[in-house]
Order: sequence, then C-alpha cells, then structure tokens
Amino acid sequence: MTVLEDRIEMAKESGELTLDVMFEGLEKMPIPEGTKVEIVGGNIFMSPQRQTHWEIILDIVEQLRGRYARKRLASDVRIDFPGHLNGFACDVAALADRSVKDDKGRWRYQDVEFVAEIISKDTAANDYGPKKLTYALAEVPVYLIVDPYQGRCRLFTQPKDGDYATETKSAFGDPVDLTGTVVGLTLTTDEFPRD
Repeated sequence: MTVLEDRIEMAKESGELTLDVMFEGLEKMPIPEGTKVEIVGGNIFMSPQRQTHWEIILDIVEQLRGRYARKRLASDVRIDFPGHLNGFACDVAALADRSVKDDKGRWRYQDVEFVAEIISKDTAANDYGPKKLTYALAEVPVYLIVDPYQGRCRLFTQPKDGDYATETKSAFGDPVDLTGTVVGLTLTTDEFPRD
C-alpha cells in the first residue's frame, strides 16, 4: 500500500476524506510533468497530455479570447464541483466576469460558464458520464466534448434537473454555434487535429 493509499484509508475510517486530503496526498507523489490529475466521484484519474489534446485546447482558448479575458480562462486547474469528491481539472473552463475565487484561492463552480473536455481513450467514459451529469447539476450553461478519435464535437446546453436538455453534434470542420448561449460566439473546428 502506498503512502497516499494509507492516508486515504485513514481519512475514510475517520470520516474526514475530503478533496483537500486527496489532493495533498497526490501533490507528494512523483507524478510525471504534463500529467492531468483529477478526482471524479472519489476516484483518482491521471492521464498524460498528448500533442493532439494540447492543440485542441489551445485552439479553443485562442477563440474564447475574443469573449473572455485571459484571467477568466483556465486549463487543467482544479475546480471543485458538487457531488461526492469531484475535483475536476477541466481541459478548458471559461468563467463569468463576476467570478471570484473562494477562500482557498480556487475558482468556484458557480462561476463557470463554459467547459470543454477533449476525449482521451482512458477517461472518455468520465466525460460522457459522471462529468457531464456533474456539469449539468452545477448548471454549467455550455459543455462541449471534443472527440479527436471520431472527429466530432458534442455540445450540451440548457442544464435542467441534473442533465442537459439540448445536445448538438457536429463534425470537425463544421462550426460550433454558441451564439445563442452565454458564450456568444462561434467556434471553428477546421484546425482541430485527429488522433
């Protein structure tokens, strides 16, 4: 058993298992540079950043800069979401102008207006499953899943009762129309690379 597993087990037994305890343990581990780490439903997921992944993230961020100030955009930054132990590191998150950090210096999920997740083979089930439901529960107005393996995007909007009421699919090369949402712009996908 690793030191992290020991610490988590002790915290579980004492009833004090929190995201902070889990992330503190992770920070003491020798995690390779460029590895995304997040906690989904109390489970730890680590995935290395691929070049394709990074190019799509950068493309989306560059396009969002027309609407959001640099300090209102985040990538792979911990944001705690509602539900059981959900500390996500969204590939891209855009925050409202009114956003303020909490007393621990972290962005609040209540201020997230847009999230994009770029699919990785090992964690795709999270993006389409528990993360999608958590973003809807948190009432994130716009959630975009980008799938470089299939060359398509899935846009979820209008969160209601813990799910999204609207889903729109588009192929790479087709625009993703966000003009009717709080984001208020159209994303181009022509340059999104495929895996």
